[in-house]
Amino acid sequence: MPVLRRPRLALATALAGAAALAATALPAPATASLPTAPPSTAEAAAGYYDAAEGKSGAALKAALHGIVRDQAKLSYSQVWGALRETDEAPGDPSSVVLLYSGESRGKYDNGGSVGDWNREHVWAKSHGGFGTSTGPGTDLHHLRPTDVTVNSIRGNKDFDQGGGTVRQAPGNYTDGDSFEPRDAVKGDVARMIFYMAVRYEGGDGHADLELNNAVGNGSAPYMGRLSVLRQWHEQDPPDAFERRRNDVIHDRFQHNRNPFVDRPEWVDAIWR
Repeated sequence: MPVLRRPRLALATALAGAAALAATALPAPATASLPTAPPSTAEAAAGYYDAAEGKSGAALKAALHGIVRDQAKLSYSQVWGALRETDEAPGDPSSVVLLYSGESRGKYDNGGSVGDWNREHVWAKSHGGFGTSTGPGTDLHHLRPTDVTVNSIRGNKDFDQGGGTVRQAPGNYTDGDSFEPRDAVKGDVARMIFYMAVRYEGGDGHADLELNNAVGNGSAPYMGRLSVLRQWHEQDPPDAFERRRNDVIHDRFQHNRNPFVDRPEWVDAIWR
């Protein structure tokens, strides 16, 4: 019996030592080396809006103007390349998404011919007469890729409900003085218009752009219809594509943001 106990004790001791050695050799838990999640849009914009916090109405609008007017500016020719990045089709780096139709089209299929995409000024450039001048005419926060023909159909119309179907972009409607975009981008359109009304206040050599509740504004520096744009903003909140676009414009190009993508509640705080 003593002869048997001693080997068992030696074996147990050896096994315990091996287990201890193995334990010390184990790597740290896998979770300890996982990368942290990328910051959300709200986190990325932390501190950017400090001067606007706690304000409403005209005071909020003025504070936001003071924040977003600090931007880098592009030439009109540089807009082509920028739109290839800001509006890149998800999962297809060779294409851009067209605003009104929602279809993907080759990044380099741009120009002025039928079948091309071109640079749509969502705040129509004749509403204030800024044309394609550096500043409002080249501001990426309201410039989007659109089909040449659809761009021409929209023209310089204000935004409102109703009209006949746009055959080249089903889901969009138009009449003699207004244009209604498809449901998936109604809010995008509204927030681009809200941005322009805050960014351009007439102090930089360009017109003071403002919203009103009319259509048929023509060459006046106004865009409408405000009540409808507010409704679209509520119905179609910012999605991942719009938030990414805001980040790309801020990080790679203009270094300013659309506050109504980051803080949708500020629309009601200004235009009550």
